[in-house]
This record gives sequence, C-alpha cells and structure tokens, in this order.
Amino acid sequence: MTTAFLEDTAHPIDPVIRAEILRKLAAVEAEHSVRVLYACESGSRGWGFASPDSDYDVRFVFVRPVRDYLRITPARDVIEEVPGPVFDVNGWDVRKALQLMAKGNATLVEWLSSPVVYRQDDTFVRRLREAAGRVYQPIRSFHHYAAMGRGNFREYLQGDQVRAKKYLYVLRPLLAAQWVLERDDAPPMAFEALVDALVHDDAVRRDIDELLVIKRRSGEQEWLPARPVLNAYLTELMARLAEGQPSIGSPDFQALDDLLADTVLA
Repeated sequence: MTTAFLEDTAHPIDPVIRAEILRKLAAVEAEHSVRVLYACESGSRGWGFASPDSDYDVRFVFVRPVRDYLRITPARDVIEEVPGPVFDVNGWDVRKALQLMAKGNATLVEWLSSPVVYRQDDTFVRRLREAAGRVYQPIRSFHHYAAMGRGNFREYLQGDQVRAKKYLYVLRPLLAAQWVLERDDAPPMAFEALVDALVHDDAVRRDIDELLVIKRRSGEQEWLPARPVLNAYLTELMARLAEGQPSIGSPDFQALDDLLADTVLA
C-alpha cells in the first residue's frame, strides 16, 4: 500500500505551531489518561493546498489503560477539542480506529499517508500499515471517494462563480477514486501526488496549477469564474468512474485483532 510522502514543502509547519500542537497532544494525554500513538495533519494542510488562513486539522489515534477496555460501560471512543479559528484537534480510540478500518473506512488509511506527522509510536505505525495492507478493500475505498467527488461537484460547481477551494474538493476525491480503480491501492493523501500520476492533459494541468497558486496565496473564501476546461474534465471523469469496477479484496482481519490486543496490553 502507498503510505509515505515527504512533508509538503509549499506549506511546512511553522516550528512555533508544531510546538503548540505537541503541547496540545500532551495536554490531551494528561487530561484523559491516554497515550497518543499517532498524530498527523489532515485537511488542506495534509492535502498540500492550504491557504494562509487555513486552520490546522490535527487527527490522532490513542490508547487507554487496559482496565478501560474491561468496563461494563465502554469509555468514550472519541476525544475532541472545541474547534477554534486556528486548531481543530480530535482523535479516535485505537479500537474504534481498527473497527472502522475493518469496515473499509478510507479515513484512517488516508491519515497514514499524511505528509505531516506530529507524533508516532514507530512499532504501532509499522504494524498498522502492515495490517492496513491486509484488510484493504478497494471497492469500498473507491465508492467512498467517487460518491464524495460527485456530491461535491453537484453542491459546489454549478454556478458561474465558484470558490477556488471547491474545485480542489472535487478533484481530490475523484482522482483518489481513479487511483483506486487503476491500481487497486490506497491513494496518497498528498493532492499533487495524485495529479502527477493521473492528470496528463496539459490544459487541465495548467488549470489545476493555477488553482493551487490561487488557493495557497488567497483566503479560504476566494471566488473565481467557473473553469470550463476543468468542468468538462470532471464530467468526463465522473462518467468513466461510474462504469468502473474495482476489486473487492480479500481482507484478513486477524492482523487487526492482534494489533489491538498487543497495543492495549502493552
């Protein structure tokens, strides 16, 4: 499975911001008596097209003390800070994360290819990536991304004026679906890795490059005229995806059970 990309040099994380995020993660551990196993950047900073005013979408996986998994009433499996204008920090209990991975949820797999990692337990992450490869279900990942892209296209790209970031919010999931269809593999989180691998039309590529420049230098609310070249490309791509049939996969869930038990007992 595709899992590793270098941190996006277009928008590196400021050391002061990184230190504040690490402080927040340490505060989560102290307040909730948990241990953070993995923490990364999601959202536009993880995708590689953050605006100057984009917030920081910090996502993490945590484990509780072993006694918390032996209670009649389960402990809460999500920890969420109240989102602010700068930081949006929340995480999943390791059991919840692995249960979702078993169901074919694409989110945790996507976190594993984030170009920005704040914290990680090396052994846990290595085993999680190995398990992800053994339970990966291309058909579920494909339908997740294709449905997201179609929905965003209908909702955001129907007017004469559109917000710049909304084109990227349509392109990214549709290209991710194309990646799954063509490669039977998990797509990378980094948007430009998808573009480099899948977009070969020069006119479309120019439009995408211009959008990235606009998004990275402007605010989140930047509007621009609709792009006919991109609209035509996206319409044709959605039609091709509608006829696609990815493989089902042959998941081996024992790896997830073993990882959960070893992580909690450790």
